[in-house]
Amino acid sequence: MAVPQLIYRGCLLGLAVGDAMGYTVDNRSLEQIREDYGPNGLLGYDLMNGYAEVTSYTQLTAFTCTGLLLGLTRGQLLGRMAPFIRYVALACREWAAGQRPWGKPERIHCWVMHSEELCRRHCMDTWMLETLSRNSLGTPEEPANNYTNSGSITTAIGVGLFLDPDEVSSSEILRLGAETVALIHGSPIAFLSGATLAHIICHSLRSREKSLREIVQQAKDAMLDEYGTAYGQADEVAAWVKMALQLAGDDSITPIQAMERLRCENAAQVLAGGIYAAISCEHDFDAAMIAAVNHSGRSAAVGAITGAILGARMGEAALPEFYLESLECLEPLRELADDLYQGYPMIVGGKLFDGDWERKYLHGGI
Repeated sequence: MAVPQLIYRGCLLGLAVGDAMGYTVDNRSLEQIREDYGPNGLLGYDLMNGYAEVTSYTQLTAFTCTGLLLGLTRGQLLGRMAPFIRYVALACREWAAGQRPWGKPERIHCWVMHSEELCRRHCMDTWMLETLSRNSLGTPEEPANNYTNSGSITTAIGVGLFLDPDEVSSSEILRLGAETVALIHGSPIAFLSGATLAHIICHSLRSREKSLREIVQQAKDAMLDEYGTAYGQADEVAAWVKMALQLAGDDSITPIQAMERLRCENAAQVLAGGIYAAISCEHDFDAAMIAAVNHSGRSAAVGAITGAILGARMGEAALPEFYLESLECLEPLRELADDLYQGYPMIVGGKLFDGDWERKYLHGGI
């Protein structure tokens, strides 16, 4: 079944909306949020100079998507390529280089480096830059560190957008989702949450006949089947997802109460918060955003995941215009989403006839 182009746009734009809205109140206590914005919390953007600014959650996802398309282009054009994770690592390193005070690298591979909004210094966990500056990055088997937080979890959204479950196995989706997060975050709590999120996004885009609850349940089960024996932390990730599903079905609890129970601090809890907000407000994007950011945890990360999941289900047309009109990176994200939807414009070994694609994915946007 064909996937409408606006669904891809909805996923990336929804991610950016949730990121930008949550950034204002990220890691602040619920009491502090209510002091500043009233008893119902933040109900929309708190704009900076008239714009809703995104953070590293959106930026890293955009660079991940670009890296995957770089790999696809080389593989299709030359008939050979390195594993996709090598191109993701290249793109993430390039993003990190642009975050440093001394500016962008001389040689640019990712065209999104030319977008000021996607390179602005908004790294939500600055120690990630140190990890990305090392000679070798992490893998699930050889982790770079033992960090459990959510700094790179949204990179798995790029994997879900890129891979097609009709062409690759569930195991491959989970694996690349885990590998992408493990480049920077070494704890199984983090990269198994990434694997689960990649699976959710991938099937949210393409399994239109299934409910979101069913998609999440299947992603949790697939992650446990794949990694439950190798990693004891798989049960912990699954337990948080299960709690999110239970809370989303409990009408006696308010969204704020549910989010406080989920804590939304480490990667598994952030994933659970995003799942809860998306399912409990499945048909109301605005209500989902409000639920996703008003709590004492990582509001930008939860908002980004919630927005990406619902955007993948609803499409760009269902996102309220008042969220999009002040979003700073609207056009580059639309362009990137369209490229993900289109895919490589030529067959293996053929001549690349799309000059714009060649400019972006062979020459770094120059």
